[in-house]
Amino acid sequence: MNNLEGKVAYITGGTKGIGYGIAKTLLDAGMKVAISGRKKKDAEMAAKALGSEDRVVGVGSDVTKPEDEVAAVELILKKWGQLDVVVANAGVGIFNSVDSLDIEDWRKMIDTNLSGAFFTLKAALEALKNSHGYYISIASLAGTNFFASGTGYNASKFGVVGFTQAAMLDLRGHDIKVSTIMPGSVASHFNGHQPNESDGWKIQPEDIGKLVEDLLRMNPRTLPSKIEVRPSRPDKK
Repeated sequence: MNNLEGKVAYITGGTKGIGYGIAKTLLDAGMKVAISGRKKKDAEMAAKALGSEDRVVGVGSDVTKPEDEVAAVELILKKWGQLDVVVANAGVGIFNSVDSLDIEDWRKMIDTNLSGAFFTLKAALEALKNSHGYYISIASLAGTNFFASGTGYNASKFGVVGFTQAAMLDLRGHDIKVSTIMPGSVASHFNGHQPNESDGWKIQPEDIGKLVEDLLRMNPRTLPSKIEVRPSRPDKK
């Protein structure tokens, strides 16, 4: 997939943060991009900010609902006739000690972060088989490093890493490449954060976008299946 011109990508959770940064990078590389958000209006506004509607579209989809993801993929195929790249980026983090974590908060993280990644891949699978495409999940360093008050988030991201790596083994016989990216601290809107100038030391969303582009341009014989990425220097407090 060295030539990205005209290829089509679908990015969940693409209205801001990492997803938006990936979308912008892939558009700059010549691709067509669909971004989704739970609220269709937000997705459409973000798409309008990214570029013209012939190359970018905003889709309303809740990744916890498999029927929403099926409808999103159908819309993309109807608009552009193909789907080459899927980035499962939608995620949520709620941090609390296990004795205080609400059951609904647990379910929200598992349903969005883990089940959502599965539903997105499942909906796009036949299209990716046809295009010999690429599926990328955005996990986290929390998918291998556990921490206090991270029970639900750790569980979901450990699950995303395991799910994606097993899917990689299942799908490479279909010439579908599968990778998971595990970022550390990113200057994003995650968990209600508002990016500001104090975030300069963090990974920027466009850095993850460039990493995705590099994966897509990798020689087809080579597959970086699990990528850890962190700030080169920690915050100086």
